[in-house]
Amino acid sequence: GTRAQCRAHCLGKQTDTHQRHRLKTYIMKTIIDTATDAGKFTTLLNALKAAALTETLRGAGPYTVFAPTDEAFKHLAPGALNALLKDTKKLKAILTYHVVSGTVAANDVKAGDIKTLEGTPLLAARDGDKVTVNGAKVVQADIAASNGVIHAIDAVIMPKGWMLAAAA
Repeated sequence: GTRAQCRAHCLGKQTDTHQRHRLKTYIMKTIIDTATDAGKFTTLLNALKAAALTETLRGAGPYTVFAPTDEAFKHLAPGALNALLKDTKKLKAILTYHVVSGTVAANDVKAGDIKTLEGTPLLAARDGDKVTVNGAKVVQADIAASNGVIHAIDAVIMPKGWMLAAAA
């Protein structure tokens, strides 16, 4: 009887996870989980964790995140990221500079200043359907999440006048 019990148990498990999986498809994931699934925002996610912003971006929002890809972080001066990860105050300011309140689809991005969570506006520009923020190109737009939207960008952007020094 144990084999039959085992089979019933295993099959029961399968349909259970299958149903749960189907539900998940309808319930969209938060910005954090969506970014995790995308697989190209690892550096950003680690930085958000270091700056204690993960919970914020799991919150109700909604938020629009101009998210630098892992590739974008590689363009920073050598050592700059590590220096930032140690200076959480500056890190938090730079990261919140990539976040805008509300859900702004790429098509709705208007040229001009957009107020960020950090407080300093970033400068958006349009060229046809191409969008840039502070000169960083949106390389993948409108990655939908339950509490907002992610636009992948090809550079880490800074508030005006900010410089990221390389580590000494």
